[in-house]
Amino acid sequence: MDIDNIIELLFNIAPAAIVGLVAYYFFKQHIENENSRRRFLMQKDLQKESFPLRLQAYERMSLFLERIAPSKLLTRVNPTSSNKEDYESLLIATIEQEFEHNLSQQIYVSDQCWSITQAAKNATIQLIRKATLQEQTDTASKLREVVLTDLMDKPAPSNAALAFIKQEVGEMW
Repeated sequence: MDIDNIIELLFNIAPAAIVGLVAYYFFKQHIENENSRRRFLMQKDLQKESFPLRLQAYERMSLFLERIAPSKLLTRVNPTSSNKEDYESLLIATIEQEFEHNLSQQIYVSDQCWSITQAAKNATIQLIRKATLQEQTDTASKLREVVLTDLMDKPAPSNAALAFIKQEVGEMW
């Protein structure tokens, strides 16, 4: 008789156990869905706040690249004397100052974008330095002429970086 009582007890407990397991499963699913929904809403709110900041950073990087484009830089920054080394230093200092002014933007743009922007800056500085070292460059005016003539054959280093920024911003939509 003991075994009959145990079997009867198991038959009575089995439906309650099954209902309990099903309730646990559904409750667990409900909590996971709620947590996912909360995470999604928080991420959506964060994106709403950070998107304008990121877009502004890309705008500032574009402006920086436009300002250091040799054709624009050379017309904006006039030599203070006819000494080519002084003019070279002035141009490089202007580029570095522009770059330092935009350093904080690196936290809003992708690592690749920041690296390409730095590469464009360094390539522009190298372009100016190489032009200064040429034999035909003996004055500040001649330095301007050599750099601008050199750019007639190839695009400015900042052009590739600008194209990358445009592509990356296009992917944000």
